Amino acid sequence: MLTTPNGSDRSDRSPWNWLLILPIVLPLLSFLYNSDEPRLFGFPLFYWFQFACIAVGVVTTTVVYQMTKRRR
Repeated sequence: MLTTPNGSDRSDRSPWNWLLILPIVLPLLSFLYNSDEPRLFGFPLFYWFQFACIAVGVVTTTVVYQMTKRRR
């Protein structure tokens, strides 16, 4: 348990936090983008896959934040 400055206990042990592993592991799986085809707007798979990983990271972080923030 963590304690906040105002003295209340806070737990960061939400199962939603496991979803944050996805944007870390996805770019590490090089077999997913180790090819030239398919091309999107003339860009090879490697380049647009990296941009897609950024989008996955933003969406994942937003979902985890919304699901774990405290309601007042």
